[in-house]
Amino acid sequence: MARVPCDLRFLLIPAAFMFIYIQMRLFQTQSQYADRLSSALESENHCTSQLRSLIDQVSTKQSRILALEDLKNRQDQQLVQLKDLVHTFESKGIAKLTEGGQVPLAAVVIMACSRADYLERTVNSVLKYQSPIASKYPLFISQDGSNQAVKSKSLTYTQLTYMQHLDFEPVITERPGELIAYYKIARHYKWALDQLFYKHKFSRVIILEDDMEIAPDFFDYFEAAARLMDRDETIMAASSWNDNGQKQFVHDPYALYRSDFFPGLGWMLKRSTWDELSPKWPKAYPYIRLSISMAMGSSLGQFFSQYLEPIKLNDVKVDWNAMDLGYLTEGNYTKYFSGLVRQARPIQGSDLVLKAQNINGDVRIRYEDQAEFERIAGEFGIFEEWKDGVPRTAYKGIVVFRIQTTRRVFLIGPDSVMQLGIRKS
Repeated sequence: MARVPCDLRFLLIPAAFMFIYIQMRLFQTQSQYADRLSSALESENHCTSQLRSLIDQVSTKQSRILALEDLKNRQDQQLVQLKDLVHTFESKGIAKLTEGGQVPLAAVVIMACSRADYLERTVNSVLKYQSPIASKYPLFISQDGSNQAVKSKSLTYTQLTYMQHLDFEPVITERPGELIAYYKIARHYKWALDQLFYKHKFSRVIILEDDMEIAPDFFDYFEAAARLMDRDETIMAASSWNDNGQKQFVHDPYALYRSDFFPGLGWMLKRSTWDELSPKWPKAYPYIRLSISMAMGSSLGQFFSQYLEPIKLNDVKVDWNAMDLGYLTEGNYTKYFSGLVRQARPIQGSDLVLKAQNINGDVRIRYEDQAEFERIAGEFGIFEEWKDGVPRTAYKGIVVFRIQTTRRVFLIGPDSVMQLGIRKS
């Protein structure tokens, strides 16, 4: 019986070790759980911090959106006020310019954008000849955009009316690589012409760009041209510009020509024509022509040094109102012009310039296609460019210019023979 307590003691030893082992495992497990819980709490705190940061950012963005909306509303209000102010200026200007009861023959608008120095020279050139007849030709400046120098310069003139075209609509070009500026110009022209024809009710408008100078007989010419356009509805516009008006290619300040090519500088349009053009005006900016230009450009753009800088500005004050321009109506002109071409001596082959210079009188030269025209035009130094299948200044495919003062050169296209009844040679 004495052995029982001893055996129990031996049993208690493994039990004690087992208990200690279990306690250690429990402690180890609790430590792992504690570490995991700490990590979870730390992640939760990090997430909470990020969430608060995002909430702060959203709040900031919302504040900025509200600020931008408030700024837009203020700008919209300012725009409305500005348009009202412009309308007031226009109304006062129109009332002043048309006082006395005389109906204007045509409005004159100078298209401007961002060149205040050029604009000043153009305005001064126009006012020199317009001031004595201001009621006949009310003067406008139409500015595209908000260049402050141009606006300030425009508003210094009390003799004219200022208009401002503010266009905030984004431009989407139809073809890759197109210049946005051409779309802006087209929008400005349409807006300005709509304003002058439909808002101010002018029957004609003369359009000048902000880098032009005009000749002494500029307004007399357009007065005579207006009567001619009223007689002949086939004349879309009258222009005071000659693309081949360089001093070496012109001689006669009295010479007028019809043309199938629209030069787009210093031109006059009737409201009836604009009624047709306005609804289909192109999204991007794409007539009688004078032999010597009555408007001279000074733009530093394409072809300036070769073609524009040498343009001769007419210095002879022609009394156009005393002249009979009936030969320029459609039926008469075909007969008149074809007669001039028939009388010219045909030449061909090489050394055309030399041959033309050695002949006493007008000459005519045939070309078969655009490539040959460009080659011949390059030899003489006139414009080689075509637009939509028409050479610059051409009438029925015929381009005419002077060489060595009085003699004329006619470049005759393949279809000109049939259209004008000119014998092949």
